Amino acid sequence: MGLLARIRKEWFIIGIVLVILSAKLQPSVGVKGGPLKPEITITYVAVSLIFFNSGLSLKTEELTSALLHVRLHLFVQSFTLIFFPLAIWLLLQVLSLTALDQWLLKGLQTVSCMPPPVSSAVILTKAVGGNEAAAIFNSAFGSFLGIVVTPLLLLLFLGSSSSVPFSSIFSQLFMTVVVPLIVGQVCRGFLRECLERRKPPFGTISSAVLLMIIYTTFCDTFSNPNIELDPTSLLLVVLIIFSIQLSFMLLTFAFSTRSGSGFSPADTVAIMFCSTHKSLTLGIPMLKIVFEGYEHLSLISVPLLIYHPAQILLGSVLVPTIRSWMTSRQKAVKLSALQPI
Repeated sequence: MGLLARIRKEWFIIGIVLVILSAKLQPSVGVKGGPLKPEITITYVAVSLIFFNSGLSLKTEELTSALLHVRLHLFVQSFTLIFFPLAIWLLLQVLSLTALDQWLLKGLQTVSCMPPPVSSAVILTKAVGGNEAAAIFNSAFGSFLGIVVTPLLLLLFLGSSSSVPFSSIFSQLFMTVVVPLIVGQVCRGFLRECLERRKPPFGTISSAVLLMIIYTTFCDTFSNPNIELDPTSLLLVVLIIFSIQLSFMLLTFAFSTRSGSGFSPADTVAIMFCSTHKSLTLGIPMLKIVFEGYEHLSLISVPLLIYHPAQILLGSVLVPTIRSWMTSRQKAVKLSALQPI
């Protein structure tokens, strides 16, 4: 693969690095009250645009075929929104005794509270040849569920900034998340044929807006002289994130393949990706709302910014292995079905 093709494929990851470097060089541009006016352009316009875009792109009309697989949906949603946060909370009780940066540890907890992503789990499930319909359903349903559950989990495990009352957080979430999402879905009903024909770059639009949010978040950090990022803690957090992802993928694999689970090999693939992947697109705007006023917001955001490329990287590396396992299992099931009793 040529350099330009690689840049085109990985432009978002490169973009994250560039906007953080830009924020470091000139933080005054994106701070509150600065030329970009992020208290309006980011807090309201950018966040609303991301969720309107999500509403417009979510193919809810295609989810009916996957709707009846209730056991699979219950497993995925309860794992990602109940087991995952609780397991990380227990892990952090141990890690808090170490010298790791406490704000990065809080960031790990925020990662655990996030819903599944709209795209990456579906893309990887499709790449393996797993149950794509189930992956689409759980990604979309998890996104809707996350609008309510994620802020509650964040407030439960971390509390909010003292400057923003609970009622204000949910009224802002309603106006900048729920309303744009519903409007997007209504618009999709009228524009479905046009959208299917033209296939607008929904993912690219959301990613570009997300880079703006990341930029202003880090402008706030670098303009605050009291905040320092410990490189050793950062490296350890990267290792912890990869360990968490691999451990949880193995755990979901073990649970979904045990005898009597009722899941097919294709179901297992969807479960592994949907249960362990977390949404950056929904997560960063929610953190921006729930922790508005936190001077350490960007440090809390760092593990989520690491988790996103890490889940795609690890998933991509494991695709051939998982595909060969699924193919061999499916062949074994067919052969056993053909053998006389």
